Amino acid sequence: MLDHEYTTKVVFRENFFKDWRKEMTHEERSLIQDLDKCDFGEIHAMHKAKTEARKNMSKEEKQALKEANQKIVDEYGYCLLDHHKERIGNFKIEPPGLFRGRGEHPKQGMLKKRIQPEDVIINCSKDSRIPVPPAGHHWKEVRHDNSVTWLVSWTENIQGSNKYIMLNANSKLKGEKDWEKYEVARKLKSRVDDIRYQYLQDLKSKQMVTRQRAVALYFIDKLALRAGNEKEEGETADTVGCCSLRVEHITLHEQLDGNECVVEFDFLGKDCIRYYNKVPVIKKVFKNLKLFLENKQPGDELFDRLNTNVLNKHLSSLMPGLTAKVFRTYNASITLQQQLKELTNSQSHLLAKLLSYNRANRAVAILCNHQRAPPKTFEQSMANLQAKIDARKEQLALAKTELKQAKKEAKTKGNSDPKLLVERKKAAVKRCEEQLLKLEVQATDREENKQIALGTSKLNYLDPRISVAWCKNMEVPIEKIYNKTQREKFAWAIDMTEADFEF
Repeated sequence: MLDHEYTTKVVFRENFFKDWRKEMTHEERSLIQDLDKCDFGEIHAMHKAKTEARKNMSKEEKQALKEANQKIVDEYGYCLLDHHKERIGNFKIEPPGLFRGRGEHPKQGMLKKRIQPEDVIINCSKDSRIPVPPAGHHWKEVRHDNSVTWLVSWTENIQGSNKYIMLNANSKLKGEKDWEKYEVARKLKSRVDDIRYQYLQDLKSKQMVTRQRAVALYFIDKLALRAGNEKEEGETADTVGCCSLRVEHITLHEQLDGNECVVEFDFLGKDCIRYYNKVPVIKKVFKNLKLFLENKQPGDELFDRLNTNVLNKHLSSLMPGLTAKVFRTYNASITLQQQLKELTNSQSHLLAKLLSYNRANRAVAILCNHQRAPPKTFEQSMANLQAKIDARKEQLALAKTELKQAKKEAKTKGNSDPKLLVERKKAAVKRCEEQLLKLEVQATDREENKQIALGTSKLNYLDPRISVAWCKNMEVPIEKIYNKTQREKFAWAIDMTEADFEF
């Protein structure tokens, strides 16, 4: 990891050194006292050489390696679920390494230990062939629990969290779960008006807890905020969601940028991604927030009477299966559907349709705050693309000049040969125009996507049937929207969706 900026961070270095010293022998411990005096150059060079050697392998060597890997997949990559052969998702256990975490994680740099068979719980049916542990080892436990979907589980040593080996995303089990998730979100569509009416009434409640719940619901519904679960203090990075917001995370403005009653949010959400937003809210919400802030310090809870359990319990009483997360899925999917209706035109060029689709997807990613840092190579790749565009423009200008010339010749000579030439030159102009359009659309798309991650919402929050129906209506090949992995994951939607599907 020497190439990585992580290794320059103080917390990372301190945590690493502390854990490394635990692994040292007594002699090493007395000798190695200061990480700054250690030189990992030789080991680093060896790893670099190995990577290079892998890149420079001959075709035959690569093929042999591929075949060896395929044998492993054939043996360990499948299981039987209800007598059907299903692919397993992540059947290789993560090797030891240094923990990174997201953002400024207090445990970054700690040593992730190697997982031994003694740490592993196997979950399979009683009559199945139980996997044999490596020689000289035994499994922690073999259980036969058909109420869960994991096949293998262990606890990792840094956060103490459970890790699992699951079925692949395209398995029947995962497909059913996916379908159920989007069906619950669709059901919310018919109930959402009543629920909104109810929480707006609750803003005037005599009970403080009901008012807090109503404001939190308003935020979750309007801004697609995550609910935010309680965590151990100092165990993880300081990230919050709606229910765990503190006084310091919001600022109230009576007037701001020409709007009244504006709430300014600034906090770290999931994966340490900053959520910063200025939102005009209705007066009742603004008044309640003022009330919640009274006599509180910056580090105090904004919703001190509320937690995620209380909120979700209330939601499930309004509609079976309803949680805060369902609102996020519902709002994301409904936004995609509305945006696609507004932005796309069936008469447009295929490239324009795809750009519109990405823009609709982007509206959802912004709603869900799915940001990313611009790729390190962004400036360079944009410059390369711009150079291609400029070159294509020159080609187009040249092709147009040649076409003009050919038309002149056809007029003066009047025989059929120059006419053929004119047609050829016309085709060349058309081809240049299409290639230029493609590059320009690509550039627009890349620029707009610079800091937005489209993948997360596409995989987790958008009902795939909306996209499949859109593709059928717009005559866009599904491959243009979903890559191979995504098509496998959403095979259930691709098989069952008609063009008239409405979320």
